[in-house]
Amino acid sequence: MTERVFIIGAGQVGRGLFRAFRAAGLDVLGLHGHRPSAWTTSTGPLPIAIANANAVIVAVRDDQIDDALEELIAERGKGGRGRLASGTVVVHTSGGAEPGLMLHLAEVGLSGGTFHPLVPFANPDRAPELLRRAWIGIDGDDQARATSRRLAGHVGARTLDIPAGAKGVYHAAAVMSSNFPIVLAAVATQMLTGLGIPERSAQQAVHSLMEGAVSNISDTPAEEALTGPVMRGETDTIMRHLEAIRSDPEARAVYKRMSLAALEIAARGGTDPERIEEMRKILLLR
Repeated sequence: MTERVFIIGAGQVGRGLFRAFRAAGLDVLGLHGHRPSAWTTSTGPLPIAIANANAVIVAVRDDQIDDALEELIAERGKGGRGRLASGTVVVHTSGGAEPGLMLHLAEVGLSGGTFHPLVPFANPDRAPELLRRAWIGIDGDDQARATSRRLAGHVGARTLDIPAGAKGVYHAAAVMSSNFPIVLAAVATQMLTGLGIPERSAQQAVHSLMEGAVSNISDTPAEEALTGPVMRGETDTIMRHLEAIRSDPEARAVYKRMSLAALEIAARGGTDPERIEEMRKILLLR
């Protein structure tokens, strides 16, 4: 099937998908936004071009999804005589939202679901590169899922089926994966610059460490990839760390919370249970 895609929403995700689909040779009919820009092909009322789409991607903020869906339902028209053809697939890009109007798409002959790229779209120009071998969370009816799988395949991505009723946990995991490493990098960099290490050197050193750690888990279980004092059961090292960062409450709180989570991984990896309990007491009581 030839994909004819129309995108609503010209934010980072919408622009990223627009760039990636076009780079993959798909027929992207337009990028619709609230205001004119170098990226948007239309603003205001939905253009006639949407009538030729067999897939409409709603890439707006969570609180705007129902408004966009309401507009699409109106485009379908009463009795199905509007511009959107029967069977047109409408997917939104939110990993956490459960828009109420998604349930009404089938009533007017539209197919609906989720197409959530597990990609940090900070720079839309990098979207084609980032989507290759990335994952996209999908849900919805059979037709929506099939279309989402085809769209993902065109850009070299793979799909992850989101179980019914599990979007909250799914999205929390996605946030932890994409946002929290940046938080950890920022805290670690600040700790190093606090010692007088130049900021650029600190950033690059932290990036190098994190890049190596992430590459270690690409095809290895966490309990085999984890290194450091928790995995080795080094209680003395942990106590020295906690003492050294006593004057930095934020860094200390992050260190303790992450170390406590690491204990569970270390236990699965075979670290001595007695050492695990010693470390737990130190992290909870000091």
